[in-house]
Amino acid sequence: MNNTLIQINNNGMGQGDEELGLLLINNYLKLISAENNLPKFITFYNSGVKIICEDSPIIENLKNLEAAGVKLIACKTCLNHYNLLDKIKVGIPGTMVDIIELQKMADKVINL
Repeated sequence: MNNTLIQINNNGMGQGDEELGLLLINNYLKLISAENNLPKFITFYNSGVKIICEDSPIIENLKNLEAAGVKLIACKTCLNHYNLLDKIKVGIPGTMVDIIELQKMADKVINL
C-alpha cells in the first residue's frame, strides 16, 4: 500500500447506522495501523471530516497512523461547511486541488 490513497467520505464506514459505521472505521484503521505496509495518504471529505475532529472516537488510531508517517488531509471546504475548522485534532486542512493531485499520483485509491 506504499502509494495508496484511502478516501473517507462518511462519518464512519459504509451506509446505515452511524454508530456501527464508526465502530467499523475504527477497527479498519486499527488493523491497518498494525500493518508494516501503510497507505501514503488518507483524505477526508464531506462528513468524513468529522472523524478527525474533537469528540471523534477514532482520534487515537489516526494519531498513530500520522505518527507512523501517513499524511492525513481534510477538505477545508467541508470543514468550513460543518464549522469544524477550529476543531481539528489530527491531520491538516487541504483543498480539493490537493485531493485531486493525490488521486492522480496514487497507484491505488480506496474509497471507504
